[in-house]
Amino acid sequence: MADKTNKESGKLSMADRLAAAKKAQVEDAVETDDLDEFEEDVTEAAEKGAALDAAAEAETEADDAALDAAAEAEEGAAQDIEAEADDVEDTAAAAAAMVAERPEAPEVSVPAFTPPDRSRTTRQAALDAVANDEIAKKQRTLKYRLKRNKASYVMMGPYFLLFFLFTVLPVVMSIILSFTYFNMLEFPKFNGWDNYIKLFLNDDIFLISLKNTLIFAVVTGPISYLLCLLFAWIINEFRPKVRTFLTLIFYAPSICGNAYMVWSLILSSDRYGYLNGLLMNLGFINEQKLWMQDAKLILPCLIVVQLWLSLGTGFLSFIAGLQTVDKSLYEAAALDGVKNRWQELWYVTLPAMKPQLMFGAVMQITQSFAVADISIQLAGNPSVNYAGATVVTHLLDYGSTRFDMGYASAIATVLFLLMVGTNKLVQKLLRRVGE
Repeated sequence: MADKTNKESGKLSMADRLAAAKKAQVEDAVETDDLDEFEEDVTEAAEKGAALDAAAEAETEADDAALDAAAEAEEGAAQDIEAEADDVEDTAAAAAAMVAERPEAPEVSVPAFTPPDRSRTTRQAALDAVANDEIAKKQRTLKYRLKRNKASYVMMGPYFLLFFLFTVLPVVMSIILSFTYFNMLEFPKFNGWDNYIKLFLNDDIFLISLKNTLIFAVVTGPISYLLCLLFAWIINEFRPKVRTFLTLIFYAPSICGNAYMVWSLILSSDRYGYLNGLLMNLGFINEQKLWMQDAKLILPCLIVVQLWLSLGTGFLSFIAGLQTVDKSLYEAAALDGVKNRWQELWYVTLPAMKPQLMFGAVMQITQSFAVADISIQLAGNPSVNYAGATVVTHLLDYGSTRFDMGYASAIATVLFLLMVGTNKLVQKLLRRVGE
């Protein structure tokens, strides 16, 4: 309202000043007798004053409307605040009433803290440990495992039966018969350690056979094992069709039924033998060699033939093992710092195929210690000065020709213990693969 009053007073003062100015002009006009111009100026001034009065009235009305709207808005906001205050008071009153009506909570008595009985805790821990030991012992018993894995053992039952009848039982019977004299006609007679004493102290042929067998095992065993692994590793890098063809070529000699006949033609002692003819044509020898009649040449020739025939089941197991190695292991090894293929073979490939390595080792040990057919087919049994004799050929001599089954069982038991000991040594070495 004060602003409105000030504006009106300002406008009136402007009109007074115009009127005073016109009055001064009138007085000047009267003095100069210029009445016509004076009338025109008066008319123009009146019109301007009317326009100014109209504009001032419009502005005054707009200001009044704005002030009225602001006053109404203030009144509405005040009413809303009063309503919210009333709602808050009602809510507070309702909450106070509910609190007043709620029953008082019963008093809870907190028991006083008592320290645990350490002797009782220690005694209980000891009892728990004893109980756990009893449970562990029970779980380790054969009865518990049979009961827990009943279905698995039932499914393996036929194999266990055949394995027991044709492997375990013959080995046990051979060990028992080795302490007897048994000629297949009379009931076995117990003779204690006589067979073993005769074997190591009186049988010179057995000692020669044992020496030849150990030479076979030391030379052909590791070399054939490494050749199987090396050829399998190389063949595995080819495409599937080429890999299959090369696998067949390398595996074929071990299953060839006429391999001994081919080698008998190659090692023929006359000049028409393939090896003699080739060496004589090249000028390496002047006369034919008696390959299978010379005691110094028999064992080296048998070793060469054995190596040629050694890429058998172990070779196939290595091929299969290389196919199962996870390819992502090679990528992880490259990130860990493996720089070449030899490190990749030692740190990745071989540790990933340890079961196949163990199977191949068992097969090579069996082949190297059980050499017999090669010697019999190429050098004969007995060979010249027993140069090609092995433990198995000596066993066959006493078991199949002389029918001294007690002495043959003693030879078989020695061979069995020799193979088991070698197998344990190889297992210990294979555990260090990848370290």
